Amino acid sequence: MAINNRTEEILAVGDEARKMMGKTPAHITAIKPLRDGVISDFEVTEKMLKYFINKTHRKEHRAFVPRPRIIIGLPMEVTEVERKAVEDATMSAGAREVYLIEEPLAASIGARLPIHEATGYMVVDIGGGTTDIAIISLGGIVTKRSLRVAGDQFNENIIAYVRENMNVLIGERMAEELKIRIGSVYELDETMEYKIQGRDMITGLPKEVIVNDVQVRSAMRRTMRLILENVKATIEEAPPEIVADILKKGILLTGGGALIRGIDRILYEETKIPIHVMDDPMTAVVRGTGIILEDIEILRDVLMPSPSERY
Repeated sequence: MAINNRTEEILAVGDEARKMMGKTPAHITAIKPLRDGVISDFEVTEKMLKYFINKTHRKEHRAFVPRPRIIIGLPMEVTEVERKAVEDATMSAGAREVYLIEEPLAASIGARLPIHEATGYMVVDIGGGTTDIAIISLGGIVTKRSLRVAGDQFNENIIAYVRENMNVLIGERMAEELKIRIGSVYELDETMEYKIQGRDMITGLPKEVIVNDVQVRSAMRRTMRLILENVKATIEEAPPEIVADILKKGILLTGGGALIRGIDRILYEETKIPIHVMDDPMTAVVRGTGIILEDIEILRDVLMPSPSERY
């Protein structure tokens, strides 16, 4: 979100605000209100939710103050305090009711998996702030791992690699652009290159360098290895009957990280389990939450308990 500090006015949200990061004058602040999948700035998160609520209801309910039901996907291993912060911010923004769901469950519902059956399904959701790995059966999570490393960590890896090996300082936007354009975690059939601009660490002047896919792969290797090890550890913890189901059904890959080149191939090499990348993986969790809101009574058992009930 981009906010005018003088007037407290919201100037931009989402992609427009992301383009402003690193370029704002003193009176404008571009903030990421969520970090590692949880709230890092309560007030800004509340403003962002109010913005979305008003934008959604602008045409339909001009005469009324909107009081919607809202469902929010969360990483699996958030603390009760973090869950309470999400619920409080959403209620303060004008929600009538707030429901919380673990993101892998929402993604599997978005993929139309029959998760209430006595069959095991495995979902690996590589988002921006967190990677959630879950084995699901009978409408619940059997074994799980949640890592606070994902797409943002890949960006930081690329920034560090370019700084240390090329003496060039680049920003987060440029690192993400590089990851999207030529990023891969498995050797490609042909070399890819991309020209980036940054600040020369020695002279302090602008500098342009060419980076190839081998260098980006090297930068992202350590984080990818951590994800792979946790995928294997989650499978090792699962009951043998469920592992047999996973071998037949495969692993469902969702989240923006599923779009990184070669991620399905490296996962298959490490696990020898078929990997299925979901259609439009970036919207998997959103589609799942939409399905739940349409039929909330039937799917209520998959929701997380409200932290407010304990206070």
